[in-house]
Amino acid sequence: MAQIVATTRSIQSTPFCPTSGSANERSRNLLKSPTFASKVLSPNGNNKCPQLASRTCRINARKSASVEVIPVSPEDDPKIEEHLLHLRGVPQVDNSAGMWSKPTFRRKTKIVCTIGPSTNTKEMIWKLAEAGMNVARLNMSHGDHASHQKVIDLVKEYNAQSKDNVIAIMLDTKGPEVRSGDLPQPIMLAPGQEFTFTIQRGVGTADCVSVNYDDFVNDVEAGDMLLVDGGMMSLMVKSKTEDSVKCEVVDGGELKSRRHLNVRGKSATLPSITEKDWDDIKFGVDNQVDFYAVSFVKSAEVVHELKNYLKGCGADIHVIVKIESADSIPNLHSIITASDGAMVARGDLGAELPIEEVPLLQEEIINLCRSMGKAVIVATNMLESMIVHPTPTRAEVSDIAIAVREGSDGIMLSGETAHGKYPLKAVKVMHTVALRTEATIPGGKMPPNIGQVFKNHMSEMFAYHATMMSNTLGTSTVVFTRTGFMGILLSHYRPSGTIFAFTDDKRVQQRLALYQGVCPIYMEFCDDPEATFRRALDLLQNQGMVIEGEEVALVQSGRQPIWRSQSTHNIQVRKV
Repeated sequence: MAQIVATTRSIQSTPFCPTSGSANERSRNLLKSPTFASKVLSPNGNNKCPQLASRTCRINARKSASVEVIPVSPEDDPKIEEHLLHLRGVPQVDNSAGMWSKPTFRRKTKIVCTIGPSTNTKEMIWKLAEAGMNVARLNMSHGDHASHQKVIDLVKEYNAQSKDNVIAIMLDTKGPEVRSGDLPQPIMLAPGQEFTFTIQRGVGTADCVSVNYDDFVNDVEAGDMLLVDGGMMSLMVKSKTEDSVKCEVVDGGELKSRRHLNVRGKSATLPSITEKDWDDIKFGVDNQVDFYAVSFVKSAEVVHELKNYLKGCGADIHVIVKIESADSIPNLHSIITASDGAMVARGDLGAELPIEEVPLLQEEIINLCRSMGKAVIVATNMLESMIVHPTPTRAEVSDIAIAVREGSDGIMLSGETAHGKYPLKAVKVMHTVALRTEATIPGGKMPPNIGQVFKNHMSEMFAYHATMMSNTLGTSTVVFTRTGFMGILLSHYRPSGTIFAFTDDKRVQQRLALYQGVCPIYMEFCDDPEATFRRALDLLQNQGMVIEGEEVALVQSGRQPIWRSQSTHNIQVRKV
């Protein structure tokens, strides 16, 4: 039978290459520089599908009975890593020190895990961290400040005692969600049945339920399609009165309490940051979280307002905008420009827009973030079936691989780790699939042009040439940074080797945990740069992150110089 086998030989078969003309055209119109997808799929500048070939690891589709197939499953995670390392000729080392203690094969794409009832204990957070979690997400739509405080304290406890791993904390605001009210018991809705939503409070009968949004009646019109839970059920608006909206059920199902409501093609006129959100944001400031994920951002003004508030508080917290509203798409460029990154929140995005647009928008948002040097996370439904099943669907595995190949910094788990039955297995599946996919992405290429965003900084030149050296020599990169700026810039150039980012600021170390390919390490700097270089290389070697005889590129540059001398900006190549 046909098997997919990792080999060092170049393939000579005709690969399948899905075409997405509209996505490519829209991306080219959106970006001046070539997109990441176009570089991977058309490195020669034509529309033909290239052979999937890599300087270090290639794929060969052939019949083979002599080579054991390594399944993509959580139980086989160590086996597949050992198999791939063997093919590269990399010696095995003891990996017991932590997730990053692997000589060459480190997963670059980061994993964001939502913490909930299934994972909010010390034991589970520790296990998630060792399984591959890089960012802990707090969903403020559920739970209270006391429960989230417990999680924050546990993550900080883990970071304090972990030697070579760190977990960032992301606070995800609830936003202006429109939800149905409480019901004494679930209601079964059948196609063709009439059902009413009312802005009157406390209504919950077999044919009518309250909505928590007073302007709901004004926002909908006859003929609108109302979606429940992103499309699990749908109802057509037939008519409305001053306080009620009468609908006809199109796709039925079980309606439970407090279900999320969307109107196809429309966004609610509520402000993006509600009073509850401001309380939650202040809670995040008090606890020094690393990121805010802001829901339903419709314009750049929302981001500026939040950043001005944070500046007034003296809070160094980065803002990730969630792209999930129909109104955000026309303002996409200005929204992402104002932010520190974006999340492709495909659930609500697919409810407010036609679902066939979602994969095209995902590619465009990733390309746009890549061109602007911003972080990007792909979220929602990535391993949805693993909420109740121990193994994923093959489509979900492909979905993860696509997000990795398109160049996402992070991939996110929501209900899978918040309230699912198999949170650890879900993380391990995501880790294994991402690792296997990254092994097939060609390395040693010219660094991408990430646009003019850093044109005023000498750092851009150093990052570009450091990436060239890393790709040409096949080395990892060691960078020294106080602000994280140079580590983030290197990440967006996507060097083929790992970026070991040394910083003397714990907050910067945690923030860098989100960025693709960055292994953030805390270390006190001394006045002598040479002594600092030596200590850094010794630490990497002792932890098994580099091996004796390996070459590494040392980079020291950025907005805030580490050593104020003529050699402040420099690149070196050293042998361990």
